[in-house]
Amino acid sequence: MSASDAIAAVGPAQSRGVPTRGASQGPPGTGGRRRRPLSRREKRNLRVGLLFISPWIIGVTVFVIYPLVYSFGISLTQYSGMQTPTFIGLRNYVSAFLDPLVRTSVGNTAYYMLISVPLGLVVALLLALAMNRNVREVAIYRTLLYLPSLIPMFAMSFIFIVFVNPQFGIVNQFLGLFGMPDTNLLGEPRYAKIVMIVMAQLGAGNTALIYLAGLRNIPDTLYEAARIDGASRFRQFTAITLPLLTPTILFNLITGVAGAMMVFTEAYIMTNGGPDNSTLFYMLYLYRNAFSYGQLGFASALAVLLFLFGMVLAGLIYWLSRRFVNYDVSAG
Repeated sequence: MSASDAIAAVGPAQSRGVPTRGASQGPPGTGGRRRRPLSRREKRNLRVGLLFISPWIIGVTVFVIYPLVYSFGISLTQYSGMQTPTFIGLRNYVSAFLDPLVRTSVGNTAYYMLISVPLGLVVALLLALAMNRNVREVAIYRTLLYLPSLIPMFAMSFIFIVFVNPQFGIVNQFLGLFGMPDTNLLGEPRYAKIVMIVMAQLGAGNTALIYLAGLRNIPDTLYEAARIDGASRFRQFTAITLPLLTPTILFNLITGVAGAMMVFTEAYIMTNGGPDNSTLFYMLYLYRNAFSYGQLGFASALAVLLFLFGMVLAGLIYWLSRRFVNYDVSAG
C-alpha cells in the first residue's frame, strides 16, 4: 500500500469518529480526550530540565521553604536556642499583639515605609530621566549617579554618623549658614528617622537603573508623534512616559516596600533603636528578641507575622495595580 492510499484510508475513519491508534477516549465533559502519557524522549527531556534547574530547586527548598516551615514550628514553642523547645501553642502570637514595643516598632517601620518608599520612587525616577539624556557625557553621568548605591549600608551608616555629627559634621555646618544651631540629629527622636530616610535615597541608583530600562523600552515614535501634535515635554511625560512606565513603577514599589519592611542595618549601627525607641524598627526588635534576649520562639512568631503581612500587602498592591498599571505600549 502506498503512502497516499494509507492517508486516504485513515481519513474516512477519523471523519467517522473512529478512534485511531494512540488516541484515547476521556470521560464526558473533557472533550473526549485524555492526556496522553509522555513519550520516552519527553521523559528524558524532563529529567534533563529538572537536572539543570536542580540548583535552584535545592536553594529554594533549603533557604526559603525549610526556614519558613521551621520558623512557624518554632513560633509555637518557648525556645532560647539552648534547651529543648517547649510547645506553648499560640502564646507567642498573643504576646506579640499585647507587647507595646511591637506596636512601637510597627509604627516606626510604617512611618519609614510611607515616607521613604514614595520619596525613593520619585528620586530614582529623576535620576533615571537624567541618565536617559541624549548627551555625549551620559555614560559618565550614569556612573556618578549610580556609584553611591554601591556603598554597603553599614559603611554608609558610619559615613552618615560623621556627616551629622553635631560638632564638625558637614550637615550642621550647612544648616549653620541659615542661622540654625548645631543639633544632634541622631539624638533627637523627631529627626533620627528623617536622617535614615534621607540616607536611604543614596541607594536610589539601583532603582534608577530599572527605571532606565523601562524608559529605553518606550518607542521613540510615540514621542515623535506627540511632538508633531505640539505636545510639550510635560505633556509627553504625563501622557506617554508615566503611563508606559507603570509596570516598572509597580516592580520598584513592591521591592521598595519589601526593603522598607526589613530596614535594620542603619538603625542598628547609628542609633541602636534610640533615642527613646524612635528608630526601633520591626526587624531590629525581632533581632533583639532572637539574639539578645534569647527568645527565639517569640522572634519566630514576629517573623511569621512579618511574612504574612508582607504577603497580604503585596497582594493588595497587585490588586490595586489593575487600576493604574498599563501594559499596552500603544497607550497614551
